[in-house]
Amino acid sequence: MEQNWIALMQQENQLAKVMETNRMTEKYGLVLSEQDAKLIVEERGSTLRRQKRVEFGSGIVSRIIEEFCDSDFIDQSNYVETIIRLQEIFYLYKNEMLDEISDDELLHLMKEQFETICFGDLDYLEGTCLEHFAQAIRAGYRGYRASDGRGEASRFEEVKRWDYDLYMEALKDLM
Repeated sequence: MEQNWIALMQQENQLAKVMETNRMTEKYGLVLSEQDAKLIVEERGSTLRRQKRVEFGSGIVSRIIEEFCDSDFIDQSNYVETIIRLQEIFYLYKNEMLDEISDDELLHLMKEQFETICFGDLDYLEGTCLEHFAQAIRAGYRGYRASDGRGEASRFEEVKRWDYDLYMEALKDLM
């Protein structure tokens, strides 16, 4: 019975922290109802169990919200689902990266890739971008430490991105 009481207290604490984020996110047009916040906290618990992780303290959910609330690819219509998915991806890659990367480094890396390479595509973030980076971490790469995970988004990208000058040159060749 005591364990259930402790879990309930932790869940209530998480719920309060998630609801507090509304003060910051409302300027971006993002607001969570209490029902939304409960769903996010419940999904957090499920994800932690699935990933066989334990989280102490304030948790990562409110930090994910703070990191991503200004994204061009998140609006009120996809806000709850995106936060739930981002926390799933976060815990998955904490495991995949063998906890070598700090929470802040992973959050910065995720946000940068989400905005600049994935253009809001969570499947691409999870299945390609972070997977390549996790492989590098497992192989011993530690260059991200100096930048706190910033500026790392394209370092391990295998797909060449749009290049306007190259496009114009190719177009001229066709003419």
